[in-house]
Amino acid sequence: MVTSPLAYPLHWPAELPRSRSRSQSPFKVSLSRAVADLQDSLRLFGADTGMPVRHVVISSNVTLGAARPADPGVAVYFEWDGAQRCVAVDRFPKPEDNVRAIYYVLEARRQEMRYGGLHIVRAAFRGFSALPPPRDWRAVLGVGPEADLGVVEAAWRDKARAAHPDRAGGSGERMAELNAARTAAKRELSS
Repeated sequence: MVTSPLAYPLHWPAELPRSRSRSQSPFKVSLSRAVADLQDSLRLFGADTGMPVRHVVISSNVTLGAARPADPGVAVYFEWDGAQRCVAVDRFPKPEDNVRAIYYVLEARRQEMRYGGLHIVRAAFRGFSALPPPRDWRAVLGVGPEADLGVVEAAWRDKARAAHPDRAGGSGERMAELNAARTAAKRELSS
């Protein structure tokens, strides 16, 4: 069973690095137009390949109260060809520009399908195979919805003692999940 990522807050794939700096975008598009075009491209990609795209989740920090979040990254999760995929971009300072970049990535896959065939698209999509999205940081750390940074740090320290790879029963994966949860908590609670 595939775990569904949340649309909000942003669930960035743990295996993908984040951009260290953001550059001006060449795109001139509204968020609503960028999302509509992306959804259309996903539908057309499914039609082109003969395998529908299902369970699309556009994950970001955009809400009705924060159209310009401090973290403008966008991750689009979907199922295609029997696996969960994720295309994530945080290269630009506006969420709509990152959505537009994801649209162009998908359009490139459509071109590959048109001119190279399904085997080339499958090869390209191996790099977009998504690990299960990270669980909500509260669940990972075992804290409640009212937790502050002090509670987060205490929970992280407690769980890190058992999860550290140098400990019996610990692992790099579990430690990475704890570190990602702490980072997400700090980002959310500091904004």
